[in-house]
Amino acid sequence: MAHGSLRNRSGIAAAGRLILRRLGSALLTLLLVSLVVFTISALLPGDAAEETLGQSATPEAVAALRHQMGLDQPAHLRYVRWLGGMIKGDPGQSLVANMPVGQVIAGRLPNSLTLAGLTAAVAIPLALAIGILSALYRDTGLDRALNLMTLGMVAVPEFLVATIAVLVFSVTLRWLPSITVVREGIGWAEMLRGYAMPVMTLACVTVAQMARMTRAAVIDQLSRPYVEMALLKGLSPSRVVLVHVLPNAVAPIVNAMALSLSYLLGGAVIVETIFNYPGIASLMVNAVTSRDMPLLQACAMIFCVAYLLLMLAADVCAILANPRLRGQ
Repeated sequence: MAHGSLRNRSGIAAAGRLILRRLGSALLTLLLVSLVVFTISALLPGDAAEETLGQSATPEAVAALRHQMGLDQPAHLRYVRWLGGMIKGDPGQSLVANMPVGQVIAGRLPNSLTLAGLTAAVAIPLALAIGILSALYRDTGLDRALNLMTLGMVAVPEFLVATIAVLVFSVTLRWLPSITVVREGIGWAEMLRGYAMPVMTLACVTVAQMARMTRAAVIDQLSRPYVEMALLKGLSPSRVVLVHVLPNAVAPIVNAMALSLSYLLGGAVIVETIFNYPGIASLMVNAVTSRDMPLLQACAMIFCVAYLLLMLAADVCAILANPRLRGQ
């Protein structure tokens, strides 16, 4: 009894050390990414002063506005000031909107989270179902058909899926609106109609990635001896998969889900642009166009933080799902 308790405590301690190591790596990655983001944004041609005043502005007026915006300071001083503000939760002032960046992002972030949440709610169950069915009936006609479907979904870019969806469901059939309208007090029916095509477009790629990873993980576990033992005991294949196989295959599946969900926040630029969706991705595109560097840098860091948090959560799930670390 004492030996089992000691083993449990050592397993928990090992898991804690691994999680802390992952957290440290994530913080270091975030620091390096902040430097890369700031450097790349600083290398973009032009600046907010030139974009604001236009081509007809005199050099003196541009220089005065650049001084007012603080764009004439050395790059390393601007980076240290910006990084210090980000650490304190103050990403600075939007050079174009002339208001705090936090307020600008606060009006768009809930929209991006809503789109990502709806897509995840559709994509995750569908991907799990496709992956499990494909694994259970591997090397059959159903497996080949599902593999062909997922390969096609991965191969077709999202801008083509979005364009075809608009042509079919909006222009030809006139079932769905071509522009997603987001406003307060919108009804559920109108909301579902507005979100249908963006969610469908984003789900195509994410479902395919998660389904293929789920299939590979489940097939790997189905070849293990404990599965044969469970089947010999009379358990149905579906019960074996749901109760025994999936918990042991959780690590690669969760990693695939984390990668796909991070894509929903950072890779939705094309989808938000085509459907005129007011999210963070389209806001970042506008920031690039207007050379609003504080807004651009803040949006890029949000995407990076979301990605690192999702990958950290996937690592934690994989660590806790490892029997050697659970001490059982």
